[in-house]
Amino acid sequence: MYVLDSSAFINEYHTDERIATIPLVREELEDESAYRFDAMEGSGMHLHIPDAETVERIERAARETGDFEELSRTDIRLVAAAFELDGTIVTDDYAMQNVADKLEVSVDVIAQDGITEQREWTFQCQGCGREFDDNHDRCPICGSELSRKNPA
Repeated sequence: MYVLDSSAFINEYHTDERIATIPLVREELEDESAYRFDAMEGSGMHLHIPDAETVERIERAARETGDFEELSRTDIRLVAAAFELDGTIVTDDYAMQNVADKLEVSVDVIAQDGITEQREWTFQCQGCGREFDDNHDRCPICGSELSRKNPA
């Protein structure tokens, strides 16, 4: 089963496989992409609402990779739906791809190249330059903001 992100509706993604999504995706769409969503729902697209426990598991994985702040509520639930349905998530979102890769959820990309490796981001203080594995609201040393940093 293919679990569709909003980019699938925006870019007119087509497949002969069974498809699913979550109701929150509809809220992100407008104009023609919203009509595509409605038409696909009318044609039998499965609307899935993931369990709270699965959502929490996805959030933990996103925190571990450093992608949590980059993901919307909808993104997390889409990955959770793909995880529960043992499906392939269809998205161009790199943060979603990174978390899906960590959870061994298959990904199909649409209009962009997919990720080539999984990353676990680090966070660097913009004031004192110290690096941290976990994101904090502020640097515990000097109080400055942290920014996400590529670990490579």
